[in-house]
Amino acid sequence: MSDRNVSNAGFTSSGISRGSLASSMMSSEAKASGGGVHSGGPTSTLQGMGAKCSTHSSGFTSSGISGGSRASEMMSKEARSHGGGIPRGGTTATVQSI
Repeated sequence: MSDRNVSNAGFTSSGISRGSLASSMMSSEAKASGGGVHSGGPTSTLQGMGAKCSTHSSGFTSSGISGGSRASEMMSKEARSHGGGIPRGGTTATVQSI
């Protein structure tokens, strides 16, 4: 994953860009959760990366998730909380797709 992809999706150092994929994700996530965006969810995770302009060390790569990385930790936690699988639309899947 590159900083450019995260920024192009609308997750920037100055916030989420209006009319972007990021704003659509934020809206969908807020509606699904009753009005808020949860810390640690896809939107907040990607915005945190976009705000820092730093994704290169997270472990989300074009070849998949790097072993021993922050991304692999996230994937493992998410899989445990969902009975062993990574749900479509979950944090790990969403961040990896971007």
